[in-house]
Amino acid sequence: MGEKIYGYHAIEEGLKIAPAGSTLFLCRGKDKNQDIERVARFTGKVAVKKISLSEMDKLMPGVDHRGAILDLGGSKKKDGSVTRRVNTTSVGTFIENLKDDENYLVLILDGITDPHNLGAILRSCDQFSVDLVIIPERRSVQANETVIKISSGAAQYVPLAPVINVNREIDLLKENGFWIYGADMNGDSSYLSKFSNRSVIIMGNEGSGISRLSREKCDFVTSIPMTGHIDSLNVSVAAGILLYEVRRNIKSK
Repeated sequence: MGEKIYGYHAIEEGLKIAPAGSTLFLCRGKDKNQDIERVARFTGKVAVKKISLSEMDKLMPGVDHRGAILDLGGSKKKDGSVTRRVNTTSVGTFIENLKDDENYLVLILDGITDPHNLGAILRSCDQFSVDLVIIPERRSVQANETVIKISSGAAQYVPLAPVINVNREIDLLKENGFWIYGADMNGDSSYLSKFSNRSVIIMGNEGSGISRLSREKCDFVTSIPMTGHIDSLNVSVAAGILLYEVRRNIKSK
């Protein structure tokens, strides 16, 4: 068996890239999965196998599979390339492919630890065409099964670069014309911010925010104006709002 995907929307996206020899396992009696069964059969290369709930649980112990699991059948295509569920890259590769006349938006996640937050952020990144997401390899959640599921397939489209030293990458981006905007509730209003055509947004840890060293490297600190009784937003919600603000601001220039 190959890599396994669970979660309705993640399976939908997985079926688009599934190589021949893949199998969609469905739990008997779960009629709500008829749509993805139809898609799998339509591909002509994904087998559909209906099994019992106990057999399903053995395939992926301890996860809420909801009666559907896609096995990517070794994860290799006919040409020998690997089917990727996470679009990983490097900051160096990203910079090598920059073009002078194009806008770029980079998101740095400085110590996000909740996989549900990372998955939700990747969904927003896909919708707002984020060109690169940078996450530290240490003290940060990585693109695990939960992240892939919550992202609803976005993890295979949004370029994700795990790095050893976030601050070193910030310096490299600055050298290539990027301006750095740190997200903090004490910053200047995002409504008044003028975002660069090469912008980097830094979102901090769910509890402690942006690290001191990363904050010192920011050219600007921006915040989301709020009028409610709760003094902060979930980091995934805040990321979505700021990404929208950057795209709106750049487009209006």
